[in-house]
Amino acid sequence: MPVSKGRKSANKRPAPPPTKDPIKSKGPSPQWYVTTMFGTMGLGAIIIVVNYMAFVPGTPRNTLLLGGLALIGVGFAMTMDYR
Repeated sequence: MPVSKGRKSANKRPAPPPTKDPIKSKGPSPQWYVTTMFGTMGLGAIIIVVNYMAFVPGTPRNTLLLGGLALIGVGFAMTMDYR
């Protein structure tokens, strides 16, 4: 029975240098960002509550509801960049 030649050794490349993690290099979020994020969500919720409690004449209006939901959406979108 013939003897196999075996596998040829592959060209081994050196490992690439380690790269910095871009998330860790940015650091934590500034305080104003966190305040703005929660402020927009809170303001949106307040607008919706005020809209349905009829504190503003001519309420409830759909524009106030959509504005409040938009502010809440902006606040949640800001959480994507929170570190």
